[in-house]
Amino acid sequence: MSQTLAFAFARNFLGHAPNWYKFCILGFLVANPVLLYTAGPFITGWLLVLEFIFTLAMALRCYPLQPGGLLALEAVALGMASPQAVYHEAEQNFPVILLLMFMVAGIYFLRDLLLYIFTKLLVKLRSKLLLSLMFSFSAALLSAFLDALTVTAVVITVAFGFYGVYHRVASGRGFDDEHDQSDDALVHEQRRADLETFRAFLRNLMMHAAVGTTLGGVTTLVGEPQNLLIGEIAGWDFAEFFRHVAPVSLPVVAVGFLTCIALERLRWFGYGAEMPESVRAIIAHWEAEQDRKRDAHDRLRLAVQAVTAIFLVAGLALHIAEVGLIGLSVIVLTTAFNGVIEERRLGHAFEEALPFTALLVTFFAIVAVIHEQHLFTPLIEYVLAQEGKMRLGLMFVANGLLSMISDNVFVATIYITEVKQALESGAISREQFDLLAVAINTGTNIPSVATPNGQAAFLFLLTSALAPLIRLGYLRMLWMALPYTITMSGTGLLATIYLL
Repeated sequence: MSQTLAFAFARNFLGHAPNWYKFCILGFLVANPVLLYTAGPFITGWLLVLEFIFTLAMALRCYPLQPGGLLALEAVALGMASPQAVYHEAEQNFPVILLLMFMVAGIYFLRDLLLYIFTKLLVKLRSKLLLSLMFSFSAALLSAFLDALTVTAVVITVAFGFYGVYHRVASGRGFDDEHDQSDDALVHEQRRADLETFRAFLRNLMMHAAVGTTLGGVTTLVGEPQNLLIGEIAGWDFAEFFRHVAPVSLPVVAVGFLTCIALERLRWFGYGAEMPESVRAIIAHWEAEQDRKRDAHDRLRLAVQAVTAIFLVAGLALHIAEVGLIGLSVIVLTTAFNGVIEERRLGHAFEEALPFTALLVTFFAIVAVIHEQHLFTPLIEYVLAQEGKMRLGLMFVANGLLSMISDNVFVATIYITEVKQALESGAISREQFDLLAVAINTGTNIPSVATPNGQAAFLFLLTSALAPLIRLGYLRMLWMALPYTITMSGTGLLATIYLL
């Protein structure tokens, strides 16, 4: 009986994840209480952060919510973070939660329009280099005025649509047939090589676009949540913020686009994959088929989505409401005027975002541990003790390193608060405060492209339904982000030291 129960537990615990992975998670859960009472909360806290990063790295083996959630629950049970602290972190990030709940679902109801536009571009624009630059530049431009997660959701929707079209045909199905896109068993043998190349092609575009959201996000007051926080404390309006960060942000943007060109030309780090002609032909045929079948009802649906998309861009650019509320408005408008009134048809739109929302709140529990156990305090104190250009450079580096493993909004909050207190106490001048604020902003934005947990948009991409389809795991994201991390972070650091 006991053997049967043990076997059932082993099979049920984390489902079909590999046994070695299950033993790792159980080992973490057993070791953490022992370490807490032997090595102390500071060391155990850092190990907990590394354990959580491990669950993100293994996202293709097991969705991080379950193992990461167990680690977070244990941390709270051990007193390393209080439930109130976790709630406080979630409350501070409520606009992001609201965004994920409603904006990503809103983009789902614009997918027909997005596929229509991007299919035209994909078929007509045959240069991979120009296509990569277009994805990167478009993501950067939109992220400067909208939200990086929204832009990422758009690109994911487009890539998911393209993948679905080809995978159906490669599996011998019709364009409109029901099909499991995660199952390669039916893919014809002669199309398998093209499928792998197409996956690499989509990985390239997704990574260029993800980095593009960072390039645009660092430049403006509304580009990233921490920008708003820093701008509010510094008292900068939109124009002042742009002017203050421009000596660092603009060189980084230029180097980011040059890196995109170089990677596509040199075919390094997994870039340079071309779309197979057979894939292009299938997508072109699908486009022609869609155009042929499109009736007045379909054209009206596209028109409604187009008008709603204009409302979305205008609403986000003018900040008429919180991003999540604008997303809810998009859901209401597109569904009401396109006849989507059944609950079951609405439910599909939320399938992608809600698991990630739950994962993000779990991540806030780890952030609460970092805060409650003062894991970043030694580094913060060391940086603030420096002077002149050394302090500026170290401020950029420290914010970058911490943002790679933690929430960059959390890191920016800690540093800008400390710097504000130094200004109010007379320890630094207003000019020094402005320079340090720029170093904090660019430090939390630019080097954080190194890891998926550094940027919410990267983490969203990693845990999306698209990532396993195109074989985009944690380690591959690290590798593909590495050249961008080196060139952009190096440029940002040099600009912080010599141009500010």
